[in-house]
Amino acid sequence: MPLRRYVFLVRPPSPHPLRFTRAEFAGAFGDLGTDLPLLVGIVVATGMDATTAFVVFGALQIASGLAYRLPMPVQPLKAMAAIAIAGKLAPPLLAAGGLIVGVVMLLLARSGALGWIARTVPKPVVRGIQIGLGLQLANLALTRFIPADGPRGWLLAAVALVIVLRLRTHARVPAALVVLALGFVVAAVTWPAAAPLPLGWRLPSLPTRWPTPAEFAQAAVLLALPQLALSLGNSVLATKQVVADLFPDREPLTVRRIGTTYALMNLVAAPLGGIPVCHGSGGIAGHYAFGARTGASGIIYGTFLVLSGLLLVGEPAAFQRLFPGPILGTLLLVEAVTVLSLARDLRDTPAWLGFAVGCGLAAAFLPYGYAVALAGGTLLSIAIRRWQGRSATT
Repeated sequence: MPLRRYVFLVRPPSPHPLRFTRAEFAGAFGDLGTDLPLLVGIVVATGMDATTAFVVFGALQIASGLAYRLPMPVQPLKAMAAIAIAGKLAPPLLAAGGLIVGVVMLLLARSGALGWIARTVPKPVVRGIQIGLGLQLANLALTRFIPADGPRGWLLAAVALVIVLRLRTHARVPAALVVLALGFVVAAVTWPAAAPLPLGWRLPSLPTRWPTPAEFAQAAVLLALPQLALSLGNSVLATKQVVADLFPDREPLTVRRIGTTYALMNLVAAPLGGIPVCHGSGGIAGHYAFGARTGASGIIYGTFLVLSGLLLVGEPAAFQRLFPGPILGTLLLVEAVTVLSLARDLRDTPAWLGFAVGCGLAAAFLPYGYAVALAGGTLLSIAIRRWQGRSATT
């Protein structure tokens, strides 16, 4: 029997093969503008081990690419990351938050509660959550990253954006790789003489302390509650919708599966000393925007992160200098536009498009905006549909 047939008997070929093409390499870094600032920010603020954080985060990217066979990246939990960075929380407290959201999401997924939520929340609300995310990403790109180097930063971002627009559909010269190469050149030219180089060799280390009961109680209120509202809207419902939008030929993903992998990632990452993570609609859109179509992009990205962790020494923030803020901002802006464009399927119903925009503005700019958009938008849309139904019968 030929060797190929024997291998197939042991492990049947996947109907969705991984393709390690230039487009997949380019798409692999489509979410770097979101991940890197949060990853480095958490490491610097909390004092957690940088090597462990990068290696665990990268390993989860690889696992997600293998499991889903499409660009289903892993992202830091944004609400939890923002609170941890602002409060400079201790790593055990962050681990407690990750374990709590993991357990809660696993219960919701396996009990069928996530399925009920998915059936209850209407599409305009999901689109609103995506609009809110797109607005936040665009705001972050335009107010924090692109202006980072003053007029030179705006010029660099303009050049990078022109490259993206000119090479967006170029099969042989992927735009993201050219933009990243431009960033490396700029970093090399402007690297401060006294700044440490992120080069060397380090191995991951396990956490030295498990969270206390008091830290679990504090994490439940401080970290888990704000995060779960965002996760239900963006990490589960919006992610399911984006996969259906961008990959209509694939078998639809269930919220049960998305919620289960979300939960398992956190239940694995926390004991190993990794940061709390999720899936995310913006991440898929970012990878897709730059050419990724299979899980190979996640495997490539994860391998890059693992190697970065193993070779990262000294001040972790030095690693961020390799990727100038305007370059990250450009990647982030393209991701934002891709997410916002998903709402175009509501253009034939202007009233619901306006409703989605209202939900998006609430999600982006109100305190606990995603919870407000998810719960308030759902209740209001149900009331509107009932009123429309009564009006139609009278």
